[in-house]
Amino acid sequence: MGDYVLGFHELDLTQVPVVGGKGAHLGELSRIDGIRVPAGFCVTTDAFQRILSEAPSVDDQLERLSRLKLDDREQLRALSAELRETLEGTAIPDDLAAELTRSLARLGEHVACAVRSSATAEDLPTASFAGQQDTYLNVVGTAAILQHVSRCWASLFTERAVTYRVRNGFDHRKVRMAVVVQRMVFPRAAGILFTADPITSNRKVASVEASFGLGEALVSGLVNADSYKVRDGEVIARTVGAKQLAIHASPTGGTQHQELEPALRQQPALTDAQVVRLARLGRRIEAHFGRPQDIEWCLVDDDFQFVQSRPITTLFPIPAAGDPENHVYLSVGHQQMMTDAMKPLGLSLFQLTALRPMHEAGGRLFVDVTRVLASPASRAALLELMGKSEPLFTDALQTVLGRGDFIRSLPDAGPGRTPAGGAPAPLEPHPAIVDELVGRTQSSLAALKRDIQTRSGAALFDFIVSDIQELKRLLSDPRSVQVIMSAMEATWWLNEHMQAWLGEKSAADTLTQSVPHNVTSEMGLALLDVADVIRPHPNVVAFLQHVEGEDFLDELASLSGGQEARDAIQAYLDKYGMRCVGEIDITKPRWGERPTTLVPILLGNIKNFEPGAGKRRFEQGRQEAWKKEQELLARLRTLPEGEEKAAEAKRMIDRVRTFIGYREYPKYGIISRYFVYKQALLEEAERLVQAQVLREKEDIFYLTFQELHDVARTSQVDESLIRQRKDAFRSYQALTPPRVLTSDGEVINGSYRRDDLPAGALVGLPVSAGTIEGRARVLLDMAGAELEPDDILVTPYTDPSWTPLFVTIKGLVTEVGGLMTHGAVIAREYGLPAVVGVEHATRRIRDGQRIRVHGTDGYVELLS
Repeated sequence: MGDYVLGFHELDLTQVPVVGGKGAHLGELSRIDGIRVPAGFCVTTDAFQRILSEAPSVDDQLERLSRLKLDDREQLRALSAELRETLEGTAIPDDLAAELTRSLARLGEHVACAVRSSATAEDLPTASFAGQQDTYLNVVGTAAILQHVSRCWASLFTERAVTYRVRNGFDHRKVRMAVVVQRMVFPRAAGILFTADPITSNRKVASVEASFGLGEALVSGLVNADSYKVRDGEVIARTVGAKQLAIHASPTGGTQHQELEPALRQQPALTDAQVVRLARLGRRIEAHFGRPQDIEWCLVDDDFQFVQSRPITTLFPIPAAGDPENHVYLSVGHQQMMTDAMKPLGLSLFQLTALRPMHEAGGRLFVDVTRVLASPASRAALLELMGKSEPLFTDALQTVLGRGDFIRSLPDAGPGRTPAGGAPAPLEPHPAIVDELVGRTQSSLAALKRDIQTRSGAALFDFIVSDIQELKRLLSDPRSVQVIMSAMEATWWLNEHMQAWLGEKSAADTLTQSVPHNVTSEMGLALLDVADVIRPHPNVVAFLQHVEGEDFLDELASLSGGQEARDAIQAYLDKYGMRCVGEIDITKPRWGERPTTLVPILLGNIKNFEPGAGKRRFEQGRQEAWKKEQELLARLRTLPEGEEKAAEAKRMIDRVRTFIGYREYPKYGIISRYFVYKQALLEEAERLVQAQVLREKEDIFYLTFQELHDVARTSQVDESLIRQRKDAFRSYQALTPPRVLTSDGEVINGSYRRDDLPAGALVGLPVSAGTIEGRARVLLDMAGAELEPDDILVTPYTDPSWTPLFVTIKGLVTEVGGLMTHGAVIAREYGLPAVVGVEHATRRIRDGQRIRVHGTDGYVELLS
């Protein structure tokens, strides 16, 4: 055609910058054999740019718009309206209008058209932008169509489109608008086809929604559409909606609502045979695009025509299996209390250091448990272990197993082999055992810090690979595993037997307060000691209240008392500066890199506590544990065979108190090594920046460890790969990872099977006993923490870096977690009632709301 208009036959997916997402997808859709697409063309982004050049005021308006934030709602609304008015008021130049008119003539004289916006940031793999710009149906006549093309250009700046771009980080000035003009079809029925189930994410189930007339009635929510599920060429579920009306084309242009005759309201819009045929066509479209699709279809004279296909952006990706067999994956992030997306360097390094294979999908890591579930013995061991610590995982796995043939059964392990989940014999308690394990880790870490200093280039990467083997040796040390399992099994034994013998729930929770060797709980108390050093110096406190830059420690020395404060903070960072939120991802900024992260917590400790609070807190917990121990033993001695029961309980209590603190230490060892690796890798990145191989140091975060090794060896990097990885990471951040994922793509999060709760209670997993009332502080980011002693922390998850906040709060509620995850362990040690695994807690509980946490029974009541 011309410079400003391209026919569908000229378009494919490479031309998003020219015709936008919708236009490019329509062009690609029209190339698929057996797929009918109504004829049409696209008005290109060059035409849009031409219009912008005809309206000089747009540059200033866009500049002002780019400076606005999401909170500037009134200004966003006003400036969006101003831009729309400018664009709609700009006349289409004569040569552009002539080209559009010629293209319309090819579609047919007096043809009715659909005029649809097609932005360059639309129908992307990472963001759909669905519904953000305007569509106009049944537009008749050249003048009307030209007017609606202008309206589509202007719709790039509807308030909803502008807000969507601000929220998703898209630059208004870089988004361009094309317009699709397509011959109108007048269907008997229309609707949406998802080639993967949008509810369960199952890729083998297609979902069809259908209504009479144009699909606008369904999209705009005006009707209860018919709904169908199709699997393997068969309708497996069907719901016929009560369709009160339909939208049809108006004889004078536009559309009109029509009430359906009563006889039609309960009649299916499609037959089962038509649904199956539609799903089959959808699979053909999906195969062409290479990923699940959201498809708009119309039924005209028993013939399906397609007016759009876009990727489904909300599906969680499936780990690559390498074979056609069924697989079941467990989320690593839910067990590590870090469900955020990880960057490629973080993913690859954690995979390298893990003791078992892990699979990546959506920026998260998963463990394939298919073979464990296939064997009856190993399956039973896994379900038993999960049942004690992660009941939502257990329920999700039971759901998969309940399907019968999804997992093929394998014979049990032969004689002499330990089934998965088997544990070594428990150790008898002796403090020297833990001291020795800690000493080994510290000696090994000191050697790493010494030896890594002389490595650079490819030799650095070889050295890190070698040191990872040393880390794995420490993590798999049989004595280390024995200590952890001895503590966990003793905890379970105490809870089970004290409830059976004494009716005492969660007895071990009090018994584990203030145990020795817990490096994570010590970290929280140690920050109270730092606050004690700073508190006597008001000028230092005042200085910290206005800290901005990360170099504030250097400025402290000039203040009275500043040197003591600096030394105390630096000593804390020397021991704990490798920690941060999401610390299993090496790319996350550490406290040692961003010490300002700790300043609000320090100031809170100075305000909320008296001197010596750390030592008093530890001693109080130790005394409470001792009193509980004496009470339990005394009660046991009154029972039949009481002396034997008390002696056995005493052995278990000693085992718990000697060993449970070490549960936190292996991760501390991992994170300590990560920080050493990171510092060395960033020095290498600086060398690559100086050599003009990399643009910036942080680009290494978007390469895997092996890819970065290759860059160091060859001094060459694929910049397009880094850009792609950055885009992918942004899209992964918007996804919610599942607890359990199947190779069909089905997301299974599990449910609590309980009916013993008060009405309206939020159910979760009890992990630290006690009942407490207080003000809910809903926090999504530790950096925003301003806590009072009466507060109950409500957050998606807490990894060890959240521990300094635990000294202030009186209770804990999280969306993710299990009995032995870090937040639960520290809550018990600090004596905080806690409930974890409360689905959507941060949305269902309002910040500031009074709540009651039942840490013994595992639920939360909303009081006001």
